[in-house]
Amino acid sequence: MPTRQAARLLIADDDADLLAAYALYFAEQGFDIRTARDGLDAFAQYCAWHPDAALLDVEMPRLDGRALARRIRYVGDVPAPTLVAVSGLERAEERSASLRSGFDHHFVKPAPMQVILAVLNGSARH
Repeated sequence: MPTRQAARLLIADDDADLLAAYALYFAEQGFDIRTARDGLDAFAQYCAWHPDAALLDVEMPRLDGRALARRIRYVGDVPAPTLVAVSGLERAEERSASLRSGFDHHFVKPAPMQVILAVLNGSARH
């Protein structure tokens, strides 16, 4: 009986505890997970692995999440990955800036995990 391949999810956040919590939660939901603690490492992971989706902190060292989203979009993968921003930035202007930079969704921390899960399950290539 063939098993379906788990959707690939890249998670990047400079908060080690939050990164570990995200990774545990989404791994338990059946995702194949890779993580990074900054934007440059996340971009390297993305280019090496080409995940189906990425959950990215907006404010990270070395390359912020919005610059990372623009770089990922520039890669031009087809189908395009689902990009989800998670941030402490909650103003409408911040959300708009995230969407303009290439994110599909912008959630404010603490992120609503079940909502993010629904977004990822709705767009993942299983």
